[in-house]
Amino acid sequence: MSTQSQHPETLALHAGYRADPATGAVAVPIYQTTSYQFADTERAANLFALKELGNIYTRIMNPTTDVLEKRIAALDGGAGALAVASGQAASALAVQNLAQADDNIVSATDLYGGTWNLFANTLRQQGIEVRFVDPADPENFRRATDARTRAYYGETLPNPKLAVFPIREVADIGRPLGIPLIIDNTAAPLLARPFDHGAAVIVYSTTKYIGGHGTSIGGLIVDGGSFDWSLAPERQPALNTPDPSYHGAVWVEAVKPLGPVAYIIKARVTLLRDLGPALSPFNAFQAIQGLETLPLRIREHSRNAQAVAAYLATHRDVSRVIYPGRQDGEARRRADAYLKGGYGGLVGFELRNGHDAGRRFIDALRLFYHVANIGDARSLAIHPASTTHSQLSAADQAATGVSDGYVRLSVGIEHIDDIIADLAQALDAAGKARLAA
Repeated sequence: MSTQSQHPETLALHAGYRADPATGAVAVPIYQTTSYQFADTERAANLFALKELGNIYTRIMNPTTDVLEKRIAALDGGAGALAVASGQAASALAVQNLAQADDNIVSATDLYGGTWNLFANTLRQQGIEVRFVDPADPENFRRATDARTRAYYGETLPNPKLAVFPIREVADIGRPLGIPLIIDNTAAPLLARPFDHGAAVIVYSTTKYIGGHGTSIGGLIVDGGSFDWSLAPERQPALNTPDPSYHGAVWVEAVKPLGPVAYIIKARVTLLRDLGPALSPFNAFQAIQGLETLPLRIREHSRNAQAVAAYLATHRDVSRVIYPGRQDGEARRRADAYLKGGYGGLVGFELRNGHDAGRRFIDALRLFYHVANIGDARSLAIHPASTTHSQLSAADQAATGVSDGYVRLSVGIEHIDDIIADLAQALDAAGKARLAA
């Protein structure tokens, strides 16, 4: 049976691996090794010359990691993938693979706080300008584009704003110009399929829903294999001009025998090789374990989150609920167009009494964990203004959707009655503390 015809529940368990050829082991082995014996000098020379792909050194490739890469590529309908040490590394390498000093990318304002800081500060220090635009109007991406724009960037379900990104609309602006859309799909794996809507590259933090258990940090970059990098060679010089690190290889030509994987091969054999943010084999194994149950968990996350959003919408101390399933107008149209099978496990809400109420609510929680993470099987909560987005200015916080009273919930897979009971007592405690003050 071709994997192209299989469903996500099946691919999550079987894509990229059947059994270990040496032992017959059904579970993917952890290949905890740095190096690999070459069969002979010819084989070694071919590997280093990229005439064939294989294992050289675990900083570049590892058999355990290879299964994770193949499995996520199959699930997303991509041509290839690259696993790295964190979601932050995935975001950085995805951009650096195309943009160099004096280049720019255009990014949505609606971003995870760590990505905002990476784009606004660290990449800028490296000479890469990031131009932030409001994705509510996709034409903002076109308006911010110039001759040195190398990519567009957005998050499918941006955390914490939770307004679904206009994937098709922005991808359709970029493709005729030779500009790929890079989409961070961390908060909506399986629910959204960005390649089906024109995205060229997907990035993930596997730390979140893919791993699902809060044990292991990792990231993934997935190449859709359908973007024509040679359409406008002057637009993508990183892939269309000789690369001195590989004896002048022109990537769109050099890897043609391997398939439409110029982008992801370059990321592996230049950036991963030189910068070294390799995913450990053990963390790759942990991500594979999480991936196997992701289809089940993401449905339960979504179902519980929908019930939580409905409960919060009726509470006297909640002024607003931020959740794709409760939006209207264009935001709701996009949510319904791009999210299938649920609206995800994230819920935001604003408390009427602002910053202090948000902190009191967090401190009163008993079931929810107060951690800087999302996507665990457990329910998690955080007050972004005082934690994850505290390094941003007030204006930048507002641009990303964070207010003083905003609380973000990552709704887990516990029984919904227990989840709501904890929210109810924490809201009650926060209200009583306010009245006592």
